[in-house]
Amino acid sequence: MSIKHEFKDFISRGNVIDLAVAVVMGAAFGKIVSSLVADILTPPIGYLIGGIRFTDLKVTLPAILGKVPATINYGNFLQAIFDFLIVSVSIFGVVKLVKILKLQKKAEKPVTGPTDEVKLLIEIRDLLKK
Repeated sequence: MSIKHEFKDFISRGNVIDLAVAVVMGAAFGKIVSSLVADILTPPIGYLIGGIRFTDLKVTLPAILGKVPATINYGNFLQAIFDFLIVSVSIFGVVKLVKILKLQKKAEKPVTGPTDEVKLLIEIRDLLKK
């Protein structure tokens, strides 16, 4: 079997395609959440605590030996923490919802008797016992 054929088999497996779709969807979801945090959630929070824009929060380090002063932009870090928390809560909600739906689907499954094959095997077993 050639490398090309093996690679084609590998790529055409369902789980590889599903993983690729999940990565793309996750990246798009991350952008939506980042916009939600940066553009919708943090501005009102900043307004309520005194008109602060989180992305403007930073500490300027002094210039040493004539070098340009550096800044520690902890506001961006806070924004990333908010992003992470919202993504985590969202994913937890989705996983919880899927788990509930699976449990409901299991509960809806009708209880049936043994299949025809099982009945035949039981009959054969009983005949062999005699």
